[in-house]
Amino acid sequence: MTKPTIALFLNHPECSQDCVDGMTQSLSTNYNIKTFGVNECNSKTFKNVDIVAFPGGIGDATSYDRFFRRRAQNAVADFVANGGRYLGICMGAYWAGSYFFDILDSVDAVQYITQPGTDTRRPHAKDLHILWRNRPERMFFYDGCALIGNTNKFDTIARYGNGDAMAIKQNHIGLIGCHPEAEQFWYDGYTWMRGKYASKHHLLLDFVNQLHTTT
Repeated sequence: MTKPTIALFLNHPECSQDCVDGMTQSLSTNYNIKTFGVNECNSKTFKNVDIVAFPGGIGDATSYDRFFRRRAQNAVADFVANGGRYLGICMGAYWAGSYFFDILDSVDAVQYITQPGTDTRRPHAKDLHILWRNRPERMFFYDGCALIGNTNKFDTIARYGNGDAMAIKQNHIGLIGCHPEAEQFWYDGYTWMRGKYASKHHLLLDFVNQLHTTT
């Protein structure tokens, strides 16, 4: 049986090689992964693709304007409008919002550290407490987004400590603010997180499987 195909955007460091590698490690058992760059964000690249994915990395979401002009923006929006799936993690989740690809309905991606009642106010790497399908987990975080809006318009998969949505599915769009694709060396690179790693790749794979099969 032919595996579905994910087109995974790579532009280091904003959509970093580490995030792409972690997503590939998480998903390649069930999906064919092909990467594409800034100059390949078009309908030709997305032909015969099931999911277009934008990972996270280091940088500001406003760097979007350096990468995606009108034709590239339209290619992504048209892909989703025609039934394709969009997967966004961290930076890629921000880019689904109203100032960027603008593909969401009555929900936007906002900086979690600015939200009321947040359990962190600093945008550095940390191992946050979350609820994933109402089960407590810890997950790598680096200035990720909260998904804020009309909760009747999306399914909440995971929440931050203050109750804000951290991972959602809205029709053919799946967004995650933290990093379930994180690998052990991400944690080992920070003295305050050494020894705390536990793989969340199975959570990401389950999330993408459900996104792929959503009608």
